[in-house]
Amino acid sequence: MQKYLTIHEAARILHVTPLTLRNWDKNGKLRAYRHPVNNYRVYRLDQIELFLRQLETSKAKKATRKIDVF
Repeated sequence: MQKYLTIHEAARILHVTPLTLRNWDKNGKLRAYRHPVNNYRVYRLDQIELFLRQLETSKAKKATRKIDVF
């Protein structure tokens, strides 16, 4: 069974504000599902975990970049 998180729970896990999640949803960076009864945004836990892994991978790639300074 899939575990769904409210926008506040997902924001707490990602260390961002709910407004940031709303903007990401609008821009397609992290899509939200809608609750069938009240139409609130909800996020799947596995989707949040995958997004966190992608962020960590992105940070690791940036850390390994070498810049030549002359």
